[in-house]
Amino acid sequence: MKKITFSLFIILFSIGVQAQEAEVIYLYKGKAPGTENWNWEEGSQDNKTFNTKIVYNVTQPSLTVVKPDPSKANGTAVVVCPGGGFQLLSINSEGFYVANWLAAKGVTVFVLKYRLFKSVTNDPAMEMMAKIQGGKMDSNTTKIIGMAVSDGKKAIEYVRANAAKYNINPNRIGIIGFSAGGTLAASAAFDFTKENRPDFVAPIYAFFPPNQQPVAKDAMPMFIAAATNDQLGLAPHSVSLYQKWIEAKQPAELHMYSLGGHGFGMRKQNLPSDSWIERFGDWLALQGLLKK
Repeated sequence: MKKITFSLFIILFSIGVQAQEAEVIYLYKGKAPGTENWNWEEGSQDNKTFNTKIVYNVTQPSLTVVKPDPSKANGTAVVVCPGGGFQLLSINSEGFYVANWLAAKGVTVFVLKYRLFKSVTNDPAMEMMAKIQGGKMDSNTTKIIGMAVSDGKKAIEYVRANAAKYNINPNRIGIIGFSAGGTLAASAAFDFTKENRPDFVAPIYAFFPPNQQPVAKDAMPMFIAAATNDQLGLAPHSVSLYQKWIEAKQPAELHMYSLGGHGFGMRKQNLPSDSWIERFGDWLALQGLLKK
């Protein structure tokens, strides 16, 4: 009898665990266009260089759904794009920790894993730093960034097409990204279609060099945050984006912290930049996006 009871407990426990597993959606049927020959496996590790969990070798872009409590759900959705120099994804600090904070506010969140460079060692973070220090953009770099940007836009398109399934207002879908993920968020604000147009964007210490593309007449509100002492020198990228938006007479809010460095994400450094997520919440509320 004890054996039967124990076996039943294990079965029920397994069912409970499965029920709590997050929903994962793959953005493409089969392999993503242009990566049909990619045959390496996605990996993850607790990286010592970043002191956080990272994901690398992403070949099949996906969304992980983080849902709010049904009683708090307000119909707003956000696609979250972690950063990592297109070599890796800082999946917690710039991904799931952000998602959990937003879900507590009633937002339905989709954490994006987008395509990355292939890691050829067991230390993707060191590979990323070597590429950043090299500072060279070749045709392969441009290709990978283009694929990642496409994945970001595809994610918005998916969320809008499935808005009813997740009880989302199709006119309240935004995107937030960090560093390389900020490239995806900022890029979503240009060359969009009706299907993949975000309703608001939030590039956080984004890599987005000044470009000549005009700001669309129907551009969306933009929230920007970065630190002046960004070690990668990306602060001017945020300033440039802000200037483009206000010159085009489009709504924008910029928070430039004197200290914080690059990649602060949800890490606590006992600096004013720690509160950027609260300021983002204030901004969402001001836009009416936290009301049901």
